Amino acid sequence: MAEKVNKVLFVNSEMCPYLPESEIATIARALPQGIQERKKEIRSFMPRYGFINERKNQLHEVIRLSGMNIIISDVDHPLIIKVASISSARIQVYFIDNEDYFRRKQLYADDNGIFFPDNDERTIFFARGVLETVKKLRWAPDVIHCHGWISHLVPAYLKKAYKDDPIFSSSKIVVSLYGDTPATGFRTGFAEKAAFGGLAETDLAFLKKPDGINLAKTAIQYADGIIVGSPDVDPKLVRYCRSLKLPALQYDEAAMQNGSYIDAYNAFYDTI
Repeated sequence: MAEKVNKVLFVNSEMCPYLPESEIATIARALPQGIQERKKEIRSFMPRYGFINERKNQLHEVIRLSGMNIIISDVDHPLIIKVASISSARIQVYFIDNEDYFRRKQLYADDNGIFFPDNDERTIFFARGVLETVKKLRWAPDVIHCHGWISHLVPAYLKKAYKDDPIFSSSKIVVSLYGDTPATGFRTGFAEKAAFGGLAETDLAFLKKPDGINLAKTAIQYADGIIVGSPDVDPKLVRYCRSLKLPALQYDEAAMQNGSYIDAYNAFYDTI
């Protein structure tokens, strides 16, 4: 990257304190604050899952950003944007909301552990919702950093559907890989549904077999840099990253424990 990174967009599947502590949720909470403290501008997004207590967490709708419809399989789905503040960190969090996709009281599976059949559409809606909202904010990120499988269509959309948009013309994509790859496959037709604008079904060839590994490979395919964020990333994904010779930051357990990974991530942004 020719110029120093000044603006970083975080696209998270989970984040504390809105979800319980987990590998992703903890990093998604600490990393934006740490990057902001290192004098970069940040924006942070996540889905507004139905079990997030709006009153307790003081979520409120941003009317000027809401009101758009995202079409998936010829059906209009209203995009609702909410925002909350983590006052102790001095950061805002934007929530992608839709009654059909994100009002249920579970993350990705029902109470019997059955993977939601519309998780493919939830992934599409979340990725497009984030990018459309950033366009409305008129805030041009230098780096977009994706955490969690529900963010894995963002790189493909950025590099194909939004490649000519001036908001994203200089944006680079970093994908953090974790051990959250879904074991259950998605419905057939995922690639056809996801195709939009300049992103054709042929650009999503991995999704001919629509499973978690191939969704992650799709993210890697369009990424500018990879961070191994967990010790239990599937080896097939690590091998694929190596085959593409992408800039990569390897997992460092000591750095994760003492917090120095934030400096390493911050420096990595400036290298891609």
